[in-house]
Amino acid sequence: MGKTKITTEIKEEKGKEIKEAKSGKTGSPDASVEVSREVKKSSKTPKKKVTSGVLHIDATFNNTKVLFADKAGNTLFWSSAGSLGFRGAKKGTPFVAGKVGDLVGGKAAMLGVRDTDVVVLGVGSGREPAIRAFMAHGIEVTSINDATPVPHNGPKPKKPRRV
Repeated sequence: MGKTKITTEIKEEKGKEIKEAKSGKTGSPDASVEVSREVKKSSKTPKKKVTSGVLHIDATFNNTKVLFADKAGNTLFWSSAGSLGFRGAKKGTPFVAGKVGDLVGGKAAMLGVRDTDVVVLGVGSGREPAIRAFMAHGIEVTSINDATPVPHNGPKPKKPRRV
């Protein structure tokens, strides 16, 4: 390719020096590269528009995990009680499940979600608070499906504890 002139401005972190360099061929290792400090768009703008999706809630006795996916099953975002910084026995409480549902609901509302289906797994105390906190952002829940696995008399249960 032909010779091109590239003007670069490199600002050092302390802002003391400004250098201007002009170079020859592009693609050569000694060619200058244009450096610019563009202001990126805020992370609050949605990357893609989704109007409906599926909310998966995994409520165990020790934790509550909430995952939002589109109708094709691709995960868009998720959160859990542990990822919010709660530790130990607090992770299984309804209060924390509401916080997790609120966080995922806020992200879904920013994405433009209007309606969602809910799939609930587990028997923990965070099932209903997570759904209510998600709905508080103006998102309509079209169906709630309980997909908690139920054993068909599988392994033998443990013997009762003798104290």
